[in-house]
Amino acid sequence: MFTPEGPGLRELAVQALSSVERGYDLLAPKFDHTPFRTPDAVLDAVGRALSSRGPFGHGLDLCCGTGAGMGVLRAVCRESVTGVDISAGMLAVGRERPDSGGPRAAWVRGDALALPFGPVFDLVVSFGAFGHFLPRELPALFAQVHAVLRPGGRFAFPLPAPAPPGSRRYWATLGFDAAMRVRNAVWRPPFVMYYRPFRLGLVRPELERAGFGVELSALPEFGRLPDGSPRCRLVVAARRP
Repeated sequence: MFTPEGPGLRELAVQALSSVERGYDLLAPKFDHTPFRTPDAVLDAVGRALSSRGPFGHGLDLCCGTGAGMGVLRAVCRESVTGVDISAGMLAVGRERPDSGGPRAAWVRGDALALPFGPVFDLVVSFGAFGHFLPRELPALFAQVHAVLRPGGRFAFPLPAPAPPGSRRYWATLGFDAAMRVRNAVWRPPFVMYYRPFRLGLVRPELERAGFGVELSALPEFGRLPDGSPRCRLVVAARRP
């Protein structure tokens, strides 16, 4: 997909007709060569922003995939880093990465809606995974994150601004989401992945209802839109004592 090392059209078709878990198991060996991997520019910007708030003790990468975000945790967490994901295939690739983290890192298979941890983390991050959760699932998701954080612990993730209406990105995300809705209406098992519903106006109230205090800051590396608003924000939600 877009590179010689990425999956071909047939592979993508098989993955798209699978469940989320099975689809990512199949995609895992080539995932880092697709546009679905979080760009290094985003990871680096978040890492810089978090470094001024740290250091932290124990960190969790929620829906870690092959572990691109684990490097952010290793840079800002002194004690340990843990990645959790539902796909055994993605975790297997992550464990084999040269920068997998060694003895400081744990790779755990688990469901983000039923996390297998107690309140032991000081920082939870997540990159590019929220499209796999329907809006009605966000209260349960945020409650799980709240439950695994220590009091005062933080949940941080980048949140790009919505694509301007009429832009190329606007039509691309609209078309992708429409195609996924049609696919899920006629094919089972469903593959939940939608780009457009996860927006600040929905996310912030749900975080606050889950017991978080929410702080927003611009990621200056990505500039601003013509109206002056940031192209990408860092959302930092602190668990209230």
